[in-house]
Amino acid sequence: MKVEFTGRHFSVTPAIKKHAKEQLKKIEKVLESKEISTANFILSVEKYRHQAELLISWRDQSLSCSATTTDMYVAIDQVVEKMARQALKLKDKQTTKARKARGEVKQKVAEETTSEPAAKTPRIIKPRNYEVRPMSPEEAAFNLGTSEDQFFVFRDAQTGKVGIIYKRKDGNYGLIIP
Repeated sequence: MKVEFTGRHFSVTPAIKKHAKEQLKKIEKVLESKEISTANFILSVEKYRHQAELLISWRDQSLSCSATTTDMYVAIDQVVEKMARQALKLKDKQTTKARKARGEVKQKVAEETTSEPAAKTPRIIKPRNYEVRPMSPEEAAFNLGTSEDQFFVFRDAQTGKVGIIYKRKDGNYGLIIP
């Protein structure tokens, strides 16, 4: 980071430069110091007023603050505190904007994934042929238990009607006889 000092009606002493650079470290903590290209201190004195202005170029933003007091060191402290608050506000604004944009992208992806199954029409899977044999419902339940299928079609040996036995979610079997 390049730090420049300009004195108007005032000569900038090495002690003031050192103090300003130390105070500038507060802003470097808020903003990444690698991303700050330049920092310009403009110090001026008019009668009893000591004014300090600070201009910083950060990313594509230009930040500026000024403070006026009766002491130059206090003016530098105040301008750096104002700049730190302004930089923190700007950084929070940008991170919130980025998070919001990421959230909108995630929401769109979630909407697309949830809407796709609803938009698809159900299709018919290739039919399987079942051999319907006469047996009792107990035998059909035994056959269903040994197979991986969710249902079993059989002909009731006593009534001669076609029946369906299926596995329920609770682990029991359901029986359908029309």
